[in-house]
Amino acid sequence: MDNYSTTIELKATAEKIYEALTHEIPLWWSEWFTGVSAQVGDTFTVRFGDHIHKTIRIKETIPSSRVIWSVEDSLIAIPELKNQTEWSGTTIVWEMEQKENSSLLQLTHVGLHPAVECYTICSGGWNQFIGSLKLFLETGNGTPYRK
Repeated sequence: MDNYSTTIELKATAEKIYEALTHEIPLWWSEWFTGVSAQVGDTFTVRFGDHIHKTIRIKETIPSSRVIWSVEDSLIAIPELKNQTEWSGTTIVWEMEQKENSSLLQLTHVGLHPAVECYTICSGGWNQFIGSLKLFLETGNGTPYRK
């Protein structure tokens, strides 16, 4: 199965991207953020209202190169989903590559593929928040989920 994956080019350094993925998650993904996300072993939770959350453990960090998150707990409590915990046990891999005047960022969500019930909803969500991350890195103002 093909996991969800997208690659974007950013007018930002790989170092700045890494910083956004390890220290600035509330500025582009969800303001409803608790925990820490900077080092291997750190755990954080992002919420999107009262019925959607993800708790993530940092599995790997290589400055300006790669960040890997392991989803330890997840709930997407919306009526159209029978399996509301599909993110649990999945892995989110962020890989960045510095170019001359830009960087490439690839996101691969291992375990999120077309056979997963939430694939359409969740891939749409990733597309939205990757856009927010791009805005944040290029303009200083993302469009995270707001409380």
